[in-house]
Amino acid sequence: MRAKRGRSESIKPPRRNAMLIGCPKEIKTKEFRVGLTPTSVREYVRNGHQVIVETNAGAGIQASDDDYVRAGAKIVKTAKEVFDAADMIVKVKEPQPAETAMLRKDQILFTYLHLAADPVQAKGLIDSGCIAIAYETVTSERGGLPLLAPMSEVAGRMGVHVGAYHLHAAMGGSGILIGGVPGVKAAEVVVLGGGVAGTHAAKMAVGMEARVTIIEKSLDRIRQLEDLFGNRANIIYSTQDSVEEYVSQADLVVGAVLIPGALAPKLITRELLKKMRPKSVIVDIAIDQGGCAETSKATTHDNPTYEVEGIVHYCVANMPGAVPRTSAYALNNAVLPYGLELANKGWVKALGDNKHLRNGLTVCKGKITHAEVARDLKLDYAKAEEQLAA
Repeated sequence: MRAKRGRSESIKPPRRNAMLIGCPKEIKTKEFRVGLTPTSVREYVRNGHQVIVETNAGAGIQASDDDYVRAGAKIVKTAKEVFDAADMIVKVKEPQPAETAMLRKDQILFTYLHLAADPVQAKGLIDSGCIAIAYETVTSERGGLPLLAPMSEVAGRMGVHVGAYHLHAAMGGSGILIGGVPGVKAAEVVVLGGGVAGTHAAKMAVGMEARVTIIEKSLDRIRQLEDLFGNRANIIYSTQDSVEEYVSQADLVVGAVLIPGALAPKLITRELLKKMRPKSVIVDIAIDQGGCAETSKATTHDNPTYEVEGIVHYCVANMPGAVPRTSAYALNNAVLPYGLELANKGWVKALGDNKHLRNGLTVCKGKITHAEVARDLKLDYAKAEEQLAA
């Protein structure tokens, strides 16, 4: 049974109602981003809060411990010190098992979770009794996902970069240059999904002079994409027929489909792989939510690809971690206002006042509070509002 732990008595907030914010170093393989930049630390401190940061947490973005100290943070030696002391943990990636084991009852965890595809993490969060708020399901008045958007922008753009690279014969690809040359046909690039990630993937592919097709389900979004791309990209309504037709002729497929909080739909079957051009490449950006191909499985930056039915699969689950200086600052810009709201008001009032932030509440005091996550994991669901009142 998990031992109950209180917050460390050695580090205390400087004023009543202040919050102690903790930022551990990310430990997922080749994850170089950091939950708090020095700029964000300064804003928390300016609002009367205290911040502790694990030593070298910012090394991946070239932010030294001294940079954090100048911003007002205290540096501690271990992740355990951060987890033991902090009221709220701010991270980038989902907690790894060693981190989940350090969470405690009523401690706030604010990070990406992607729980629908991760039953082990879900059990750890439930057992901890923590308050887990997922970046990826926080919403906005305009109906978007403001904390997912910056990483979707990065992943979409990277998807075409890494896809073009893995089309090189030396990387196992078909040996085609994505933009072609005069007199030689450019690559056929198919983007599944016309949301934020898909749009940015298409922008990059168009810019590299590929022949681009975007397959999208929403007619309203299709009209927006038509206005955005004009005749530079082919915009097609998504059906099984259209997916099979265009994917089978693609040199590069970028999977960018999203159902917020839920598992991604499996649009690419193993049978469809057999119809694809040999040595073509699938970059599955949706892998955090289980992937949009039946044959997708999460990979790392150390071993990013594998081959099934002659098709190269790139399924790195933390793609933006490869460009941490860009992605960490972009993410912090988006997360900071919500983090300050949680710190300034406390989680109960902040979630009660802000329905969009409340949509991010995924695990609360041992209960799954996101309907799609509960459905995909086949676990009981508790309404967020009920947990706030408990």
